[in-house]
Amino acid sequence: MRARIGPLLGLFLGLAACQTEEQPVADVFRPDYKGVETRLLEGDLVNFLVSMTGARDRRDVLDYAQCAAAQYALIRGFGFARQVRTNVMEEGGLWRGDAVYTVSAGVPRGLRTIDAEVAVDDCRAKGIPTV
Repeated sequence: MRARIGPLLGLFLGLAACQTEEQPVADVFRPDYKGVETRLLEGDLVNFLVSMTGARDRRDVLDYAQCAAAQYALIRGFGFARQVRTNVMEEGGLWRGDAVYTVSAGVPRGLRTIDAEVAVDDCRAKGIPTV
């Protein structure tokens, strides 16, 4: 009996030594929001230029621009915004967004409509600054 246990014990210990404990990957998101520049283009069209560092990807820049547009709509007495387009660029860790939104009192046509009050509350909950 002892002769059989020795080789099995050695095999087990050898396999156990090959296993590694997985270390959790820490996804640390520390954005630095650099500011928003707002330009009224024409009528209800507004251009938002946002910049930030520490973005994980373009989605973080899009969220920042949307938060700026939502707050702008509320400041101007409107309840809604609609994204027309957003261009995102990254260079040397600095992310920039060039976004155009329409603002309106009523729900605008289109797929990318934003209820400004709901969006601003969501931005605050996520720690994203607004205008």
